[in-house]
Amino acid sequence: MPTDQPNGRTRFAIVGTGARAEMFARAIATEHAATAELVALADVNQIRMDTHNRHLVALGAPAVATYPAEEFRAMLARERVDVVLVTSVDRTHDEYIVAALEAGRDVITEKPMTVDLPRCKRILETAARTGRHVTVAFNYRYNPVHEKVRELLAAGTIGEVGSVHFEWLLDVRHGADYFRRWHREKANSGGLLVHKSTHHFDLVNWWLGARPETVYAQGRLFLYGAEAGARHGYARDYDRAYASPAADDDPFAIHLATSPSLRELYLEAESLDGYHRDRNVFAPGVTIEDDLAVLVRYDTGATMSYHLTAYAPWEGYRVMFNGSAGRLELEVVESDHVSLASPAGEHGYQNLLVRPYWRPPYEVDISGHAREGHGGADARLTTVLFGRDRHAVDPLGRAATERDGAASLLTGLAANLSLESGLPVHAADLLDLS
Repeated sequence: MPTDQPNGRTRFAIVGTGARAEMFARAIATEHAATAELVALADVNQIRMDTHNRHLVALGAPAVATYPAEEFRAMLARERVDVVLVTSVDRTHDEYIVAALEAGRDVITEKPMTVDLPRCKRILETAARTGRHVTVAFNYRYNPVHEKVRELLAAGTIGEVGSVHFEWLLDVRHGADYFRRWHREKANSGGLLVHKSTHHFDLVNWWLGARPETVYAQGRLFLYGAEAGARHGYARDYDRAYASPAADDDPFAIHLATSPSLRELYLEAESLDGYHRDRNVFAPGVTIEDDLAVLVRYDTGATMSYHLTAYAPWEGYRVMFNGSAGRLELEVVESDHVSLASPAGEHGYQNLLVRPYWRPPYEVDISGHAREGHGGADARLTTVLFGRDRHAVDPLGRAATERDGAASLLTGLAANLSLESGLPVHAADLLDLS
């Protein structure tokens, strides 16, 4: 991401100023102010942009120019932007990515890169035609524990990988949040197999150095939504939690007015775009699934069985690799229960175990790794994106391009098609990444 700016700093702009934008804005304004400069924000909501500017000033950084989303292209030229950070609603990613590439800018986009196949192909074609770069912010690649898994597999610790079993659990606080927000509509997010699982599918692609070949999926809306909520006895008669007495004792509700950051960023911004951040997870209108099983065969011959549960009592994941010389097992418990009173009672741990043939199993030391910011991954990611070493050689190949973004999407998009048809889907029939 070269720059010809007189001060030598790369000029960044952010489009989409929801909560995820905060991490990037803070990193540029603080740790990486010597090499990076935030110069503009673009969004459909001026109040949210003003909120981010107040946060920047509180950090000791200057407020930046703000632009309505429809003036995005003008912003690129007027503010001499080098790189665009895309953190908008998923279904709009391709609009800003393509516009930035065609204007000669590089792009960093939040995952997922986009939500469907036509948008994905449009991004790939534009990147190839313009020669500009797209980086997908797969922060999980930068988690030190995940890096250790890649190192062990690449070193042949368990030989050739024959199969993977991957289980990811979202607890009833985090999982429910996807059903309060715009993510609850598949047209916006592609569903959890695209929005959330793209992280997990990318990790497996990266760990194995593989691409998906055949995908089969089953899934349903089991806990959330109007019908399931009534069936399980969780239903409450309200549309959104704010000013709704029926939500007062709902453990699945989120109360924006009691959270300074959510109140400022969302509740006080509603008047401009009508977006409600606190929808009832058991109200009508949910079009995504909350329980999903996927079977994948990769071009290496390995297979993966994957399950995502968005209504678990604890949060974390287990992934197991079966190889020709043993087995690798990773278990990460991010919280062992959901506390209604306080997060102080929640406990987590992580364990990485190698089970070789003919020898006793042994633990790999992963103690001391940060617990904050996705296991320390956010800080490591932003150092690469914004720091002085962003062009350094990366032996782990953590930086994800538009092709990596497409490969992770391919598993989720094929799985969504399989959900519709009930049949396996051949990935190459959708998109050839060979």
